[in-house]
Amino acid sequence: MADLIIRPATEADLPVIGAVTVEAYREDGFVGDHDDYAKVLADSESRFRDAELLVAQDESGTVLGSVTVVRPGTPYAEISRPGELEFRMLAVTAAARGRGVGETLVRAVIDKAREAGATHVVLSSSEKMLAAHRLYERMGFTRLPDRDWSPLPGFKLVAYAYGLPV
Repeated sequence: MADLIIRPATEADLPVIGAVTVEAYREDGFVGDHDDYAKVLADSESRFRDAELLVAQDESGTVLGSVTVVRPGTPYAEISRPGELEFRMLAVTAAARGRGVGETLVRAVIDKAREAGATHVVLSSSEKMLAAHRLYERMGFTRLPDRDWSPLPGFKLVAYAYGLPV
């Protein structure tokens, strides 16, 4: 996508990042209006403070998506280990879906991992996020079943990894 700009988030972006993230998860039926996780998704301020947020915007400056980049041992880390970079809360607006925004954001995370000297990029995803799984697998991510986990009874997260050459 030629007109797509990936950049670090600024404080001014935080309200729209929270809204875009909740919208994306709600659009796909993964959160409801009053779910506790919707509050976590909306809290871009905490992610900005404790992780790294990247945004995808078009040439007009409209934010089309975002992703949270997480280092092991930090508050948003779920499955990452030393030497790995993790990402969470990949979100693309409904209007921008199918335009390569999600893939471009994931590629930006992979680039950050290379720059940091990481050996892998890892993530957890709801077992129901099949479109996301297709994207990850198409990009070369492989399943890590030994890191699958459940934050709540009956809610399974599946793990993926992308290996980086050293």
